[in-house]
Order: sequence, then structure tokens, then C-alpha cells
Amino acid sequence: MNLNKAMIIGNVVRDPEMRSTPSGQNVSSFSVATNRVWNDTNGQKQEKVEFHNVVAWRRLAEISNQYLKKGSKVYVEGRLQTRSWDDPNGVKRYRTEIILENMIMLDRSGGVSSAAGSFNTEQPSMDKTPVVDVEQSGVSKNKASDSDEEISIEDIPF
Repeated sequence: MNLNKAMIIGNVVRDPEMRSTPSGQNVSSFSVATNRVWNDTNGQKQEKVEFHNVVAWRRLAEISNQYLKKGSKVYVEGRLQTRSWDDPNGVKRYRTEIILENMIMLDRSGGVSSAAGSFNTEQPSMDKTPVVDVEQSGVSKNKASDSDEEISIEDIPF
């Protein structure tokens, strides 16, 4: 069994750029930055930023282009894909991208919203914020979470 899954939470680095393929499919690309902060052996605070290239297709391309802006906080889930090409100087170039399958816009006013690509996911929420489901005929609907219970440490199976 194989698994190719990437999940990140970070900030959008630049506004998404949407274009269409010759066959008419929408594709959008943007970058997300994730930060890691730690103390080194001398007790000095260190910080490292990673930049992740994200590619969204079809309806997710439209949604990301419409709602995401530079600085937006977003959860991105998808598969990793590396492509290669030869630049004009004949040098082989590589680019690893996250092909978007699901995203959650985390800093939207009114709470958390979800955009599902090829599958329907409902994100649990403890404060009954709306969840947007775009899988149902491409039309957004608001759903409230059924979860009112608080999770205790004893309930976690690991």
C-alpha cells in the first residue's frame, strides 16, 4: 500500500493566479508559507520558513482564486507531485507541488469554511461555525456541525 498525502497550515504568500488549459479546465496556483520556531542548543530562538507550491484544478481553482488573498491563513491537503522541464539554457529544472484535494479557509469572517475537491469532507467544529460544501452540484451550502461534546484526554485512543 502507498500513501502520498501532504497537509499544511500556513499563510498564502501571493494571490492565486488562475488560467485555463486549452481544453477549458481552470487551474490556479499559489504558494503557502509555513513557519517553524525552536530554541537552539544555546537557547537562541531560531525560525525557518518553508514555501510550498500549490496547484488547484476545476472548482477548487475557482474557489481559491475567488477567496484566497496574500496573507490568508489556509489548511491545504493534497498529494505531492514533482514535474521537470528544461529551461531556455538547457538546464533540467524540477518543481514539487501540492495538487490540492481539500482546503479550509481559516481566517474568513464568520468562521471556518471548507472546500472539497474530488471527495466530500465535513470538518468537525466545536463552535458550530458554518461548513461550506461545494461537492453538492457545485453549489455552496451551509451546514452546522453536530458536535457539542467536549473531548477529554481519556477518550483519545492513543
